[in-house]
Amino acid sequence: MAGRGIPAEQEPLLGDRPPGSREWNIIETQEHYKSRWRSIRILYLTMFLSSVGFSIVVMSIWPYLQKIDKTADTSFLGWVIASFSLGQMVASPVFGFWSNYRPRKEPLIVSIFISVAANCLYAYVHVPASHNKYYMLVARGLVGFGAGNVAVVRSYIAGATTLQERTSSMADTSACQALGFILGPVFQTCFALIGEKGVTWETIQLQINMYTAPVLLGAFLGVLNIILILIILREHRVDDSGRQCKSVNFEEANTDEVQVPQGSIDQVAVVTTNVLFFVVLFIFALFETILTPLTMDMYAWTREQAVLYDGIILAALGVEAVIIFMGVKLLSKKIGERAILLGGLVIVWAGFFILLPWGNQYPKIQWEDLHNNSIPNTTFGEIITTLWRSPRENHSEEPTGCPVGQAWCLYTPVVHLAQFLTSAVLIGIGYPSCNVMSYTIYSKILGPKPQGVYMGWLTASGSAARILGPVFISQVYTSWGPRWAFSLVCGTVVLTVTLLGVTYRRLVAFSVRHGGIQESPG
Repeated sequence: MAGRGIPAEQEPLLGDRPPGSREWNIIETQEHYKSRWRSIRILYLTMFLSSVGFSIVVMSIWPYLQKIDKTADTSFLGWVIASFSLGQMVASPVFGFWSNYRPRKEPLIVSIFISVAANCLYAYVHVPASHNKYYMLVARGLVGFGAGNVAVVRSYIAGATTLQERTSSMADTSACQALGFILGPVFQTCFALIGEKGVTWETIQLQINMYTAPVLLGAFLGVLNIILILIILREHRVDDSGRQCKSVNFEEANTDEVQVPQGSIDQVAVVTTNVLFFVVLFIFALFETILTPLTMDMYAWTREQAVLYDGIILAALGVEAVIIFMGVKLLSKKIGERAILLGGLVIVWAGFFILLPWGNQYPKIQWEDLHNNSIPNTTFGEIITTLWRSPRENHSEEPTGCPVGQAWCLYTPVVHLAQFLTSAVLIGIGYPSCNVMSYTIYSKILGPKPQGVYMGWLTASGSAARILGPVFISQVYTSWGPRWAFSLVCGTVVLTVTLLGVTYRRLVAFSVRHGGIQESPG
């Protein structure tokens, strides 16, 4: 709808429709256009703050948990980490359903308020005399529950953008989310300067230290977000062509609005996209989880080296993801979303295929770890623990290398550093491409119909993937090694590509499927 050479976000939808048509009299005014995009950008901020809320404490959870409750072990740490995704998985369909029948402000404000309250609870988990670890578990679960508003955010943006604007807006949303994940640990590092002791406000028993300051900042930003939503956010809904649609979400009736187009949603395409999205997040979640154990085993890095180098790698991948999100906005106009999704999956497959061990060089063996002849049953929490080891520990004699207790270390070739870095770059290209295209294709399949519940299920599938991915890789890698683990991942991606190929022609926009408008290319 935008003029030639002008981005979709920069021009109101005045349309190129012939006089006398029904659409000719239903145009978007400059005022409506500005209000629509102000609202969308407020939700970009909401997405950013939601991801910051998750990542701002990730690096400090383990030492804080040890400090407040001496009974906490690594297996409980796994539950604390997983509680965020569990809470989000439960909340996403609930908030999505709510947003279908009431103004979107309601679930957004309630969800953010829950996150604010949960952050405050996290700051006070040291106060109770016992069971402190369970208070932390509840606090992180509630933060995840509040993060279920991701479904509302994406459904709003999908409903407030045209077919031409959709890819760009979804890419911007994902970029804001990725930026939040990048900057969260940076904020945490800055607060580390406060130290463990910090200062205490005795009147309200509030300790402000390196563990609580990040969540207090998160609570403050949440309150600010609520205020901005109340002041700026307005209900907007347009169909794929840009015509305003009537909806229960609207605060005021408008005689110029048209009814939602009739037609059924392709449920096969919906299920397929949910499966594709699950696999995409499953694969990246397991890659993040295995990063530290793999580099410590293959390159004999100490815990400090692994935290430093892997942190740099993840930060670089985050920057790469933001660049990719911006790039696919332009590329999708030339080859289409489905082609980018397919290409992204192929690149991810190539990344994990390169990770397969080859040759006759073997990793350094950590003989000091030999306690018995059994293969240890390493939990997700125990693997994650390596990220929180105290830098004050004496690592001068720390055993390094591949533990002999992992029997595969004796016969599995090393994954060379060049292999690993090449793989990381490829996965850093493929994952964000698949992520944003999954959301974009999904929203177009649903069309102008209310998307809250559907987006809720998509978000829930992603949360389930972030729970199951680490569990899967921790068990397979520990027992069978990288060759089996990455071979299974490659096989999973091949099956996913096959599924995409079989359903490729069904993954089209609602309006295209029902003959309303033409979408090109792809």
